[in-house]
Amino acid sequence: MTVLAHHTTASNGDEELTRDALAVLQPGFEGTTAPAWLLRQVGEGLTAVGLFGRNIASAEQLAALTAQLRAERDDVLVAIDEEGGDVTRLEVRAGSSFPGNLALGAVDDTALTREVARELGRRLAECGVNLNWAPSADVNSNPDNPVIGVRSFGADTHLAARHTAAYVEGLQAAGVAACTKHFPGHGDTSVDSHHALPRIDVDLDTLAARELVPFKAAMEAGTKAVMSAHILVPALDPTRPATLSPQILTGLLRGELGYEGLIVTDGMEMNAIAGTYGIERGSVLAIAAGADAICVGGGLADEATVLRLRDALVTAVREGTLAEERLADAAARVRALAEWTRRARPDARQEGSRASGIGLEAARRALVVTGGAKPLTAPYVATLAPVANIAVGDETPWGVAAELASLLPGTEAGVYPQGAAAADVLAAAGDRPVVAVVRDAHRHPWMTRVLDALVAARPDTVVVEMGLPRAEPRGALHIATHGASRVCGRAAAEVIAGA
Repeated sequence: MTVLAHHTTASNGDEELTRDALAVLQPGFEGTTAPAWLLRQVGEGLTAVGLFGRNIASAEQLAALTAQLRAERDDVLVAIDEEGGDVTRLEVRAGSSFPGNLALGAVDDTALTREVARELGRRLAECGVNLNWAPSADVNSNPDNPVIGVRSFGADTHLAARHTAAYVEGLQAAGVAACTKHFPGHGDTSVDSHHALPRIDVDLDTLAARELVPFKAAMEAGTKAVMSAHILVPALDPTRPATLSPQILTGLLRGELGYEGLIVTDGMEMNAIAGTYGIERGSVLAIAAGADAICVGGGLADEATVLRLRDALVTAVREGTLAEERLADAAARVRALAEWTRRARPDARQEGSRASGIGLEAARRALVVTGGAKPLTAPYVATLAPVANIAVGDETPWGVAAELASLLPGTEAGVYPQGAAAADVLAAAGDRPVVAVVRDAHRHPWMTRVLDALVAARPDTVVVEMGLPRAEPRGALHIATHGASRVCGRAAAEVIAGA
């Protein structure tokens, strides 16, 4: 148990109050080096910084960036959203060397999940990153969920629970704190909280038996942080989303479940909060509700944002709308985690077991292959591309075209957005064999129409599903990869090429 310093309601003084307000913020910034304003704020009390794809050019550059930050504060928390699989920041421009949660759940080998997470953690630690906003413990009970999908270990509660625990253990064995998300569970939503406020209308018994089980497993595994979800759960709180709800964060997570670690909010600039409460008021309400750290910076990444939020928290304390003791306790939890990461910092030279190949091994094991086809010569790869999930981002490449081209010289490719027709693909392919690549075809009727027409016209079509495999297999060869990371594409390309 972490024993936190207890603060009375007496004033800590303006300087301590300001430092506490800075300590609970996890802002982002622009650029691949730390700007002067960020270093200044770290020196004045900012205890955590969030990294995104825009901040990373290479492992060497990232290590230099984190060293810059630690020159100002040795125990600074450097956080990142590195789930592996579809959501990667370390390899945002090339695609991840690791499959994501759905692929690991499809294999259902907890030792493999633990090993993948440990190797991912080792790479993060080597670059100086010590807090990972992962894993997703959401049970993907709604297959039409627009934001979770392959980021979940699966739709089975107990499978999700055992792999969440294994992931937490593996990541933290490498000295990187896990942040299990999105409490109390984002899997049964049909709305993306980046755009609007989702709502889950289930009873308490269902929540206890489904959503909460993986979070309990994560807590038993010792997760150092839990991230709240911007979702409305009327059975728990009919008026406020989980991030702003005392009933959910303090009553349920702290009280009933007994969780004592850090509670981090999801990104406060997401429209579920920013579009309803605003980030200043939302941040005050989140801390008052029981959150300890405010994640902001995915879209707002400047000093003005940090100062606005700092001042909003200080003003709320002075006006009596936020208890000074609550803010001080939140800041103490942040500092306690920072101290844990400083003490847990591993030797960056440690070697992960089978480090260079564990991701590809896992991706190969996750494949489900139906049918068969003769080896292809100079195929045409048609990628039917949906609008990018904002959590994934549209800058990370996906598919099989590049990997297949490395195995089969003469491969050509095209990308087809909504509105394209099978005739467009066939015209571009000519006499070449067609490889059709899709992502969550069950959620996009236009993809299904194009696939049906392609297979009808060319029964030898190879189909690769890189999202949630819900539709019936079709084509001469159907490959479900359970994710769209680079290694998932490589594993599928090997099968297509007969490698």
